[in-house]
Amino acid sequence: MPSTPRPDAGARPAGTVLQRVIMPRDADPIDVRALYLDEPEKVHSEVTSRFEVTVPTSAAVSFATYFNAFPASYWKRWTKVRDVVLRLRVRGNGRIDVYRSKANGDQVHWHGEVVQTEGEWRTFEFDVSTAPFEDGGWIWFDVTTHSSVLDIADAAWVTPLDLPAAKLAIGSTTFNRVDDCVASLLALGEDPAVLEVVSKVYVADQGTKKISGHPRFAEAAKLLGDRLEVIEQDNMGGSGGFSRAMYETMEHSDVDQLMLMDDDIMLEPDSILRASAFSRAAVQPLILGSQMLNLQARARLHSMGEVVDMGSYVWRPAPGAVTDHDFSKKTLRKTVKLHRRIDSTYNGWWMCLFPREVIEKTGLPLPLFIKWDDTEYSIRALANGIPTVTLPGSGVWHMPWTDKNDHSDWTAYFHLRNRLVVAALHSPHDMRKTLFKQGLRATIRRLLSMEYSTVAIELKAIEDFLAGPDRLADSLRTALPEVQKIRSGYADAQILQSASEFPPPTLDTVRAEGMLKPPVNPVSIAAQASKALLHNLRAPDPTAVDRPQVNVPAGSALWFLLGNLDSATVSNSDGNGVAFRRRDAHVFRELSKQAAASYRQLIAEWPRMQKVYRDALPELSSAESWRKIFEA
Repeated sequence: MPSTPRPDAGARPAGTVLQRVIMPRDADPIDVRALYLDEPEKVHSEVTSRFEVTVPTSAAVSFATYFNAFPASYWKRWTKVRDVVLRLRVRGNGRIDVYRSKANGDQVHWHGEVVQTEGEWRTFEFDVSTAPFEDGGWIWFDVTTHSSVLDIADAAWVTPLDLPAAKLAIGSTTFNRVDDCVASLLALGEDPAVLEVVSKVYVADQGTKKISGHPRFAEAAKLLGDRLEVIEQDNMGGSGGFSRAMYETMEHSDVDQLMLMDDDIMLEPDSILRASAFSRAAVQPLILGSQMLNLQARARLHSMGEVVDMGSYVWRPAPGAVTDHDFSKKTLRKTVKLHRRIDSTYNGWWMCLFPREVIEKTGLPLPLFIKWDDTEYSIRALANGIPTVTLPGSGVWHMPWTDKNDHSDWTAYFHLRNRLVVAALHSPHDMRKTLFKQGLRATIRRLLSMEYSTVAIELKAIEDFLAGPDRLADSLRTALPEVQKIRSGYADAQILQSASEFPPPTLDTVRAEGMLKPPVNPVSIAAQASKALLHNLRAPDPTAVDRPQVNVPAGSALWFLLGNLDSATVSNSDGNGVAFRRRDAHVFRELSKQAAASYRQLIAEWPRMQKVYRDALPELSSAESWRKIFEA
């Protein structure tokens, strides 16, 4: 169905804005422009505001970009929007062309229109249909100029439908990230359109350094007015902080929607408006997640959408999802995989929206401190017929998990304990054989890598899981100190600033480089593993106790290298420090015995624990249970 242009369409009903066409901020680095404007190498449009841009003469500029193309397939699949209007104000002479794409990335020219405004602002509208977008595809427009510049202002994707209004609450939680948290509050308060829909802003401040003491907090508080409510409470992790926002929303407000946001993000405010509009247009109640952009390399899309593999109970990208895509190097139009619609089963709470009725039907999160609380909530909601959708074009910048040590530092405890809890609650499969294989394989690799502290806290994770659900609420306050105490007894958990704090490594560079070559087939893997196991049963070289044999970068810290060493400094993923790992044959043997016993007990107790946790779920997720936790 071709689009229909209508110049000077101001008399037509306004409809509902679904997505504003937005421009980069003045402070954004140059590569971030690729998220907003697709420009040829020698063309540089003049951005005069967040909603206005001047396309220079003899130029072709496309708005087929992450933030400005319209992800029509998601609106077709999940909402009642069937017709969309591209509305924009134009001044100057040039040409506007509307395009769409198919799920396979093919591009279709939908309509072209020459515009001549004689120096006056005029409004143009283009009607487009979402009919051909069942499996994927975007809609966008391009601007071409010749001898005159062309100004574009206040462009938006609009639906003729009169969507119901909704009051929105924002819920965030912070622990000593005062700069990031206040920056997000300022971003909320500086956008008038966001303030029109946001009725409440809850911040659960769980840190020792309070946001109320930040130099710009008063400015943020003034912008938000009586919308802002800061709640100071004990550190109960993201689970306790986000649950507080849900609890306050349901018990003490009448808002229609709640959006949870991490404290350590950089916010694109229009993402809030897009998520709210999508939820209001949805044909059924759903959880709506925003995508993660890379805070350190801001032109990169880090996570397009996630699923839980219900057979192995691990996270992974959704089928067809693109990861770590750099828009500054390859545009939306040239990236075929970005045009297929992908389906998620959960969305991280870096930014995620819940209609009130979803919380009423699903309950509150589990008291898990951190990790898996967002995943469990979506799995539980789906069992009640409530899907999770991850919406392209609605995204926030967040630290990528590839720069975190959260599978080997203290968070490893919560990864394992909470994964066991969620699997016991929701897995449709008999997980005993899978858990046994996964657990022992991971333990052996950690022991060969001299990650003794991680093995120790993972054994505690199994122990605490087997202790049952009655201890989860108390552990919100006690688990982290207990885990940190265990880690304090192991050298691999002590972080120093640099390998320069130790003598130079004893192995020469050539030999160390040769040890980095991984085994390539099952036979060589088995041979390497046998060699490493035998090595770890022998007493270490005494000279390796105080002097590392090798300085190992974070990306090379793998078992087949470390398993044949007696000591090494290993860098953190974020590059901020190193750990000095020392081999200890006695600790290796003792932890191996404990791990074998723990996993045998886990498998033996698994059927009983499934029933215990499933029986406890209604109480664990109830408002009354959380009320007791907050009042403790």
